[in-house]
Amino acid sequence: MAKHGKRYNAALASVEADSVYSAQDAVSIVKKNATSKFDETIELHLKTGADPRHADQMLRGISILPHGTGKKVRTLVFCEGDAIDIALGAGAEYAGSDELISDVEGGWLEFDVSIATPDIMGKISKLGRILGRKGLMPNPRTGTVVPPDDIARAVEDSKKGRIEFKLDRNAIVHVPIGKASFEEQKLLDNLATLMDALLRAKPSGVKGDFLKTAFLTTTMGPSVSLDIADISNLEVK
Repeated sequence: MAKHGKRYNAALASVEADSVYSAQDAVSIVKKNATSKFDETIELHLKTGADPRHADQMLRGISILPHGTGKKVRTLVFCEGDAIDIALGAGAEYAGSDELISDVEGGWLEFDVSIATPDIMGKISKLGRILGRKGLMPNPRTGTVVPPDDIARAVEDSKKGRIEFKLDRNAIVHVPIGKASFEEQKLLDNLATLMDALLRAKPSGVKGDFLKTAFLTTTMGPSVSLDIADISNLEVK
């Protein structure tokens, strides 16, 4: 069993065993327990009743967090012609086609989100084995394959706090909702927005309870169990 330091054990003592907390109380607790020298990320971990082995139970979607994630997002757009100027003008760090494709094939992955126009998908299909493993492959289902006249919006969304959520092999969703330095209300706003997107994306094939357990945690701190009913009823303001 892993040994924890005094700081972690002190934080753990503030969480009552076998208790579930409201979103507001949980946010307050994890913020107080984030005592590292760096700005810890606060993450939501949801155990679902979905079975990722079945196509009609796969969960995948996006959410635009109103207060962002606290992380600087580097955006790359695979495109050609006038679309390159549109992408760069909207704030993308990188835009282009053949040269960027070659760079990625060579192992360069210094970006956090990739967007593509439909006409370029044939060229970048060979990057699937590289980008797919990192969750960076453009995909129409996640809004990252867009026509040229929609590039500016897609880039701006990626900068605002666009996050992608999906099931892992254990039917769990892991997703950040912000940083420990965020005000409590901003974290609650982000959590409410994310929960709304998750519930709307509930797969049609899931029978019984969709959400089974939920935990809020920081990078270095213990997890806090959330009341499923409470977080499911959060209102997006």
